[in-house]
Amino acid sequence: MGRYRSAPWLNRCGVTDEGCAALASALKSNPSHMRQLDLYGNKLGASTLTLLSAGVKDPHCKLEILR
Repeated sequence: MGRYRSAPWLNRCGVTDEGCAALASALKSNPSHMRQLDLYGNKLGASTLTLLSAGVKDPHCKLEILR
């Protein structure tokens, strides 16, 4: 279970902008748990990527790889 908190592989699984908004919220509320996030192959809008980028810029965020 701990593996998925640190390295969720969500590539090519149909994650939507709404799903990414939830991920961005999770990053903001729990910035120290996730180290990697793979969203490759999902159709994400620019506003969603902006939300995720803002979460990554948080000094408490431990996300090292965002793909």
